[in-house]
Amino acid sequence: MGLLSGKRPADLGVKNGNLKAPPSSPNAVSSQATGGYHQIVPLAYGGSQEQAMKTLKAIIENTPNTRIVETKPDYLYAEYTSALMGFVDDVEFYFPANAKIIHVRSASRLGHSDLGANRKRIETIRARLVQAGA
Repeated sequence: MGLLSGKRPADLGVKNGNLKAPPSSPNAVSSQATGGYHQIVPLAYGGSQEQAMKTLKAIIENTPNTRIVETKPDYLYAEYTSALMGFVDDVEFYFPANAKIIHVRSASRLGHSDLGANRKRIETIRARLVQAGA
């Protein structure tokens, strides 16, 4: 990894039904944020959780410069690396039981602003899930 990749956070994952809170800087979005810049609507799906996870994994695996780091039945963690400078963003997806939604957190490891990259990423994934019929 390059100098601009930063260090992988050790405190990611689901704790008490929550993903890590976004930082105070405007370079992250979270569906569990309670307001302001960071707030984004969770992803929705209509079929089974297993099928939604399979579709989500396929979307991520077919995205350039992306690597799935961890998967569990209700959680997926991926790293997105920018093509030009090698900045890394940590992106998490959490499927709460019986909810038909996917909570998301997408955050830059370094820097202050992401120029909307994390929000755009999640909205692109949302559109691809809808397109796939998830």
